[in-house]
Amino acid sequence: MTYGKKLRERIAGPGTTPLIGVYDMYSASIAAKHYDGMFVSGFGFAASYYGLPDIGFIAWPDMVAFVQRLRGAFPHHHLLVDIDDGYVDPEVACHVVEGLERIGASGVILEDQKRPRRCGHADGKQVLPLDEYLEKLHKVLETRKDLVVVARTDATDEHDILHRAEMLAATDADVVLVDGVRSVEWIKRIRDVVGDKPLLFNQIAGGKSPRLSLGELSDLGVDVAIYSTPCLFAAHEAMDSALADLKAADGRLAEVDPASGIGVKASTTLLERNIARDRISPEGVGV
Repeated sequence: MTYGKKLRERIAGPGTTPLIGVYDMYSASIAAKHYDGMFVSGFGFAASYYGLPDIGFIAWPDMVAFVQRLRGAFPHHHLLVDIDDGYVDPEVACHVVEGLERIGASGVILEDQKRPRRCGHADGKQVLPLDEYLEKLHKVLETRKDLVVVARTDATDEHDILHRAEMLAATDADVVLVDGVRSVEWIKRIRDVVGDKPLLFNQIAGGKSPRLSLGELSDLGVDVAIYSTPCLFAAHEAMDSALADLKAADGRLAEVDPASGIGVKASTTLLERNIARDRISPEGVGV
């Protein structure tokens, strides 16, 4: 069974499928212990790999190389990949989709933003003319063999949001995403216009969308939830706190609790999982 088919079947199952945003191999190693699906976040990758905001700096070979490393370490996990606008040109978008499918990505998200692009929860987003985006989307759909394709709109005008969502649902895309949805009422309105097409919801801490549980999203008819930045923001907070503590202690490292603390042993144990031949996931993670 292909990776695309596995993710498609998971999405078609009961409840809302969670995909956890990862930004490097270490964050992915931790996420893989808890969830069976990962979202390769453009926000996180731009921050981690370049130290830059998510406004279009990502070079597609860097993203493809990262996904290849992920698939090698996590052969049983779903991998949904953010490819922004397909790196501008339809031809490049198709080339990237071919490469990602070849190395084992489960799916991609293709957006309709103009350059300079920005995070889906930022102000000032602009979208391509719908016909131009649909042409690019159709080429990607014709190129993929079994890869899951999520059609994403970043429209902000209320009429345009619903119109684009309806038009995206009418394509052969597997899933529709309207990013930056501001309320439960709008989730319901979008759910109505996309009909039977699976719907994806993006949650990001401090973003524009409401914070909802998987149960609440399932009740709203949302099929997939991506969590773009929980690992990145948790790392930011933890590193900042740890270094402030180290500075306050005049450079003396804190004692590591052998039962629950993170030190050399716990870190090495985590990473050794990625070279185990069977890479068996922990009980409770449905891979």
